[in-house]
Amino acid sequence: MIAHRPLAMVGAVMIGVLTAIQARVNGSLGERLQDGFVAAAVSFGSGLLILVAVSLALPAGRRGLTTLTTGLRARTVPWWMLIGGFAGAFSVATQSLTVAVIGVSLFTVGMVAGQAVNGLVLDRAGYGPAGVVAVTMSRVLGASIAVGAVLLSVTGESVRGVPWWMLVLPFLVGGGIAWQQATNGRLRQRVGSALTATAVNFAGGTLVLLAAAAVHVLLVGPPEAFPTEPWLYLGGALGVAYIFIGAAVVQHTGVLLMGLGAVVGQLTTSVVLDALWPTVASPRTVIGIVVSAIALVGAAIAVFPRARRRR
Repeated sequence: MIAHRPLAMVGAVMIGVLTAIQARVNGSLGERLQDGFVAAAVSFGSGLLILVAVSLALPAGRRGLTTLTTGLRARTVPWWMLIGGFAGAFSVATQSLTVAVIGVSLFTVGMVAGQAVNGLVLDRAGYGPAGVVAVTMSRVLGASIAVGAVLLSVTGESVRGVPWWMLVLPFLVGGGIAWQQATNGRLRQRVGSALTATAVNFAGGTLVLLAAAAVHVLLVGPPEAFPTEPWLYLGGALGVAYIFIGAAVVQHTGVLLMGLGAVVGQLTTSVVLDALWPTVASPRTVIGIVVSAIALVGAAIAVFPRARRRR
């Protein structure tokens, strides 16, 4: 495991890089369509199609689907393990609605903070697959620093005039992702397949987003036209890619170090994207770097003591 760890950490950073790019792609598609719900449904739905094809093609995927079907019939897989995708749907919809305005940096910092705070709550309640995890001072300090980065990022001149809900939603997305990861972890334990758990996640999210998109289209009408640039439709494929990278590297890094590597890649890439491709409310590059660095320090403080204890 140790010999492969440096390469695995590169993979962990790539998870964050792809996550940040996905946020910008989905945000751009939502802006072009002028309909974040339809954009989110397209992104999540395309990811589901890829996962279904892979699940049917691979023996591990077919075994996982069989185990899931058997568990549902025997009621050994409870219904609440199937709804982790709702948080994923919320995340993608928020990307499509906000990133084109607030930028990737603000979205990412808010998400990291929400994930850290709700992670504390879920671990203390024992909701995740690891059971009850103690709330230590280092984790509280790390989460507090991440929240401080959010507060700093939303007090600048660039966010004046931005609707308050666009600034709050990324924090809620982070909290939802923490719950989603714990829920999917429980499902993965029950069916013995990360691929099947991910496919269930995408299936649930796609259903929610299709329903939301249908209601929105009925209320305001369909988008005038779909853009022709292929890159605007890569959001689902990017999501599937970083999920598979995570499944490959987590055995060498552990969950905690993989999460920290992903945060490094996500924060760094978000600053670069906002510098090269600024939005209406994206922070100046210097502010983005400072805020992202603060959030990264908070994440590192929360992660490293737990990583040492596990080793």
